[in-house]
Amino acid sequence: MALTALQVKNAKPGDKLTDGGGLRLDVDRNGNRAWVFRFTSPVTSKERYAGLGPAADVTLAQARDAAQEARALLRKGVDPIEHRNAQRTAAKVEASRSITFKAYATQYIAGKESGWKNDKHRQQWTNSLRDYAYPIIGHLAVADVDTEAVLKVLRPIWTTKKETARRVRGRIEAILNSAKAEGLRAGENPALWRGHLDQVGLARRRKSDVKHHPALPYGEMPQFWKSLASDTSDTARMLRWIVLTACRFNEAAEMDTGSEVKGDLWTVPAIRMKAERPHFVPLTAAALAQLPFRPVSDVSLSKCIARHTDTPATTHGMRSTFRDWAGDETEAAWETAEAALAHVVGDETEAAYRRSTALVKRRELMAAWANYCTKDSVNTL
Repeated sequence: MALTALQVKNAKPGDKLTDGGGLRLDVDRNGNRAWVFRFTSPVTSKERYAGLGPAADVTLAQARDAAQEARALLRKGVDPIEHRNAQRTAAKVEASRSITFKAYATQYIAGKESGWKNDKHRQQWTNSLRDYAYPIIGHLAVADVDTEAVLKVLRPIWTTKKETARRVRGRIEAILNSAKAEGLRAGENPALWRGHLDQVGLARRRKSDVKHHPALPYGEMPQFWKSLASDTSDTARMLRWIVLTACRFNEAAEMDTGSEVKGDLWTVPAIRMKAERPHFVPLTAAALAQLPFRPVSDVSLSKCIARHTDTPATTHGMRSTFRDWAGDETEAAWETAEAALAHVVGDETEAAYRRSTALVKRRELMAAWANYCTKDSVNTL
């Protein structure tokens, strides 16, 4: 039986008065009256309740009109609640047209930087976006940044400044993810790599295109270490850390010792990793003995290498030295050695499993590596 305006006015706490067609007036224990539309979702086939507003603001006639609109949507196979949510999101996106990517990114960095203890890390975020992203997409509304715009940022530096381009892409992705979470964007993230940008012309380099970094033959490592061990500079300490942990330059250069090194384990945050996943590095006594050190440039490290060996070698090449030694001189499983280098092995689930289960094996491997490097040297500083 349809409700009357008088029944609505006189409804008592606890009443649930039905008007028909899914429309109902609910009264809570405090006497607050609200219109509710009950329906079965055509999407999930589950019962749902859509609030149509308080009876103090929405008349019986208005509630019936709203219920009629909801029923019309249901006949089209549309969930009224999802339809309303989509409209609200669209309204937010429209309002965001006045917020530029640069303005939002600046706000995003300001909100995040309190948790970034490394000053260099904060500076790199700001500088990389200033130099490469803002000139191209800084003026665009954050809601309007699309795949074409992201590609305009990345293509000029993708092959000439590969590492910088990778980081800029990741930072744009993080900023746009945040904007979407705040309702300022809709749809997929145009800076997403896997399954998106990797399909539209920014493919990884072919193996034949990769230029290998000159590496010190592992047979020369003990003698190299013996000379390096006598060097008390921060440069030498950082280089010894890189050798003993088999890490990349940026992972060491941007390290926040206080928050990342706990006991004999170094946790490198995903944001600094090439595979964009946290990396766990077991630390030997020889590695811990290098802390603390003041980060220096890769150029300084290269000069340090040249002071202690005549063999052409690079900082990054030390990872190859470790990998060759592990493959030739140990019985470590291929997966264990690859995990020590933070190389991606298998899918994400398999990689996560290996990161946790291979830690004990990697600890043994890194201990053997430290013993090999220092076997002819007493002083490891």
